[in-house]
Amino acid sequence: MNPELIEKVTRLVVEKLQSQQTSDVKGQESSAGVKFWQHTSNPSTQPSRMAVEVIKAGKEDTDSLIKIKSYQNTNALKMTSTVKASHDKNENYSKKAGIDHPADPVELEALKSKTPARIGVGRAGTRPKTDTWLKFRFDHAAAVDAVYGDVNDELINSLGLFKVNTMVNEKEVYIRRPDYGRKLSEEAKKIILAKCQKGPAVQIILSDGLSSSAIEENAEDVYLSLQQSLKSLGLDMGTPFYIEKGRVAVMDEVGELLKPKVVVLLIGERPGLVSAESLSAYLCYEPRKGTIEADRMVISNIHKGGIPPAEAGAYLGTVIQKVLKYEASGVSLVKKQG
Repeated sequence: MNPELIEKVTRLVVEKLQSQQTSDVKGQESSAGVKFWQHTSNPSTQPSRMAVEVIKAGKEDTDSLIKIKSYQNTNALKMTSTVKASHDKNENYSKKAGIDHPADPVELEALKSKTPARIGVGRAGTRPKTDTWLKFRFDHAAAVDAVYGDVNDELINSLGLFKVNTMVNEKEVYIRRPDYGRKLSEEAKKIILAKCQKGPAVQIILSDGLSSSAIEENAEDVYLSLQQSLKSLGLDMGTPFYIEKGRVAVMDEVGELLKPKVVVLLIGERPGLVSAESLSAYLCYEPRKGTIEADRMVISNIHKGGIPPAEAGAYLGTVIQKVLKYEASGVSLVKKQG
């Protein structure tokens, strides 16, 4: 994504969150909190409110920035006659491919609109219909590719990151031995100590985890937006780097080595048949060996069909600010907040 657009999105989200926090302090209750996406609606027909606000704000400032694809399906905003005809044809075919003559079509559509899961797909005799089966095979193949694939070195270099490894050398070992993915290799420890700033307020790490696709599709936007968010909040950031074949608890070893206040780990989630490119952001205050899971925080489901990456990066900055303020994360943070 265009860095200028990411900066604009980040600034708007941070300002929105800060204004909301100010309102809360003054006694104006907000039960809904910050809403980034509507998972029960069809993204092709209902683009997110935040995305629309960003586009409108951008047009007021300059037309040159709004040339980047939206995270929502832009076909709903603008379609050529040819594309629209093809879309309608596919939509009609999709409807025909479901349950034949449902008893309650309205209720069926209502149920399907509330989940991306495979419901109401119909059968052909005792077997799935051809289009359903092919889509299943396609999604399964995408999930396998996400697990066994590797992140392109060009992306890592473009973000200015250096790469280190855990104790895992092969993907099969990584899958069978999660404990190896939680420990840095001795060589990795030496490189990190040599290249990284000691004792920063925030230490950012990226790792492919169980989905290389998640990093390739979302990491750049989340990372650049998070950087901008931390900068706007005046928070010190350490030297970021990439860990190949890492697990969540590898952040504990990084905490032991560099002694940061907060560690943020952007890592690929285990892929499913709905999305193979979902990213998670784990946060922990002063992680060390033996840190329990209750002390970690996570913002998950970061991808084009979930939380938009640029918005997630901006929001992460405000969460980190709160973690530093209360000197706690996870359940401990909830208790301190009261």
